[in-house]
Amino acid sequence: MTLRRKILLGYGITLALMGVVLVWALFNLVHLGQAGNAILRENYASILSAENMIEAIERQDSATLLVMLGYQDEGLRQFRENENSFLQWLARARDNITVRGEADVLESIDAGYSAYLVAFSELCARRAEDSSKAGPFYHETVLPGFKHVRDAAIRLRQLNQDTMFATSRRAERVAHTAFYSTVSVAGGAIVVGLLFGLLLSSRIVRPIRQMMSATEALAEGDYDVRVPVGGSDELGRLARSFNAMSTKLGIYHRLNVEQILAGKQKADAVLRSIEDGVIVVDAELRIDSINPPAGCIIGVDPEAAAGRHFLEVFKEERLFALVRSAAESGEAAAIEEGQNIICLKSGDAARHYMFAITPVLSKTGAMQGVVLLLRDVTRLKELDRMKSEFVMTASHELKTPLHSLGMSIQLLREGAALRLDEKQRQLLDAAHEEIERLGSLVNDLLDLSRLEAGRVEMELDAVPVWMLAEKAVGVLAVQARQRGAALTMDVPGDAPDVRADANKIVWVLTNLIGNALRYVDQGGHVLLAVRQIGQWVHFSVADDGEGIPPEYQSRIFEKFVQVKTERSAGGTGLGLTICKEIVRAHRGTIWVESAPGRGSKFTFTLPVADRS
Repeated sequence: MTLRRKILLGYGITLALMGVVLVWALFNLVHLGQAGNAILRENYASILSAENMIEAIERQDSATLLVMLGYQDEGLRQFRENENSFLQWLARARDNITVRGEADVLESIDAGYSAYLVAFSELCARRAEDSSKAGPFYHETVLPGFKHVRDAAIRLRQLNQDTMFATSRRAERVAHTAFYSTVSVAGGAIVVGLLFGLLLSSRIVRPIRQMMSATEALAEGDYDVRVPVGGSDELGRLARSFNAMSTKLGIYHRLNVEQILAGKQKADAVLRSIEDGVIVVDAELRIDSINPPAGCIIGVDPEAAAGRHFLEVFKEERLFALVRSAAESGEAAAIEEGQNIICLKSGDAARHYMFAITPVLSKTGAMQGVVLLLRDVTRLKELDRMKSEFVMTASHELKTPLHSLGMSIQLLREGAALRLDEKQRQLLDAAHEEIERLGSLVNDLLDLSRLEAGRVEMELDAVPVWMLAEKAVGVLAVQARQRGAALTMDVPGDAPDVRADANKIVWVLTNLIGNALRYVDQGGHVLLAVRQIGQWVHFSVADDGEGIPPEYQSRIFEKFVQVKTERSAGGTGLGLTICKEIVRAHRGTIWVESAPGRGSKFTFTLPVADRS
């Protein structure tokens, strides 16, 4: 006999008796529940209407305060929206009068709300005539009307709640009677069922307990465990299947361990062959593996570092914070260009390393660990320093002869222009323009080299935002009028001071505005706007010109990058690069938003000045 037949035979009669009892009980309870639910639904509809009327009248009171504070349009819109909501819920409450006294309360609400609407209209009229009269009228007339309507709605809600509670108590008493009558009938069936259950449980639980013990042993790694096989029922077949599974798991485990060891050996070999330093930490920020180049970088033995906490091995707080952030969020932290390099000193020598942090996730998204890559860029940093020094030296050496050439050409233009023919004068004018362009390029290169080398001192101070905006707009107002473009600014009166070098920030603003004026058509518009967001002030220069093509937007702040148009002629391609370096020296950020044919918007941030 199968296990299923044994259970059905033992419990069949008991279940049949219990089924009859349950059907009878459910029949009585369904009828009781239908009667109670009908009343509860009706009362709930009235309670819901009262709740929404309370919410609507309170929002109308908030709208009244908005009107008194001067937000006329927003207040009136909110008042009218909630007036419609209030009237809709009042109509629903009228259609659902089921409790004695509910009609009187609804009449009180209707009359009070009509008076409240009249009082609000009079309040708006008085405020339009004289705003000083609105406050007393609100406290004397509008606020009492609001409280009267809200209290009446609360009474409506309470009346229906009391009715619901009374109905619920009556239903509960009837339910208790039905319950006890059902229990008395079902008691005998339960006793009979328990007798059969005790008999069958002893025969069913014994092999199950053996199965549980074997399963626990299998979970502990004992793949040789076996379950005694007894009988031909489902439990006997389950025991045979378990024994077969245990055998196969043992074979698979031995095979899998060998594959894991081989894979780990390959991974270790690849890790050791990488010339860059690689540090792998687990989800708890403990060193999982470290290759020899990384051990040389931080001065530790790779084998001795395994299992230790990251900070015990590599005492770099900034790197630790970034690694921890990647481990907690599962995403690599966004690092600004140039900020992903650390300098490690060993005695008098210093080496620079570019780092990359990559979280490692499982297929289910669980955090497995974080990989830190350290690439030695000391030689590149030295080349960059030598390049900057060469550019600075060459620019400085070129400045004097270029100035002399410019003066000589200017003297020729002033003194010998009449003795030259038209073609010679054109050549002289072209030479003068090229000398001026070269001079501008040399000056920009000198400024950029000083900024990159950190040799430009920032005279940081608390500077009013409006002063920076007015200076920048004032410098280019004449140029804007000559181009037939509108140059405006939008600076809030409560904008905080910023901590900045006023002269350099004005230079940045004039450069951005000058670029915008260069690319707008006649009748165009350039807007300088200022907004505070948290502890930063955002300066933005927007124009409605031809915009920047997508291929230039990611490189617009690089050296010598210019949008190839007729209007870009004469520029050095260093202005935006210098702007970026000045903003970075102020701990700010600069970016561009643009779409071809829709203009451009350059934005940079400055920190709010500490008023203390």
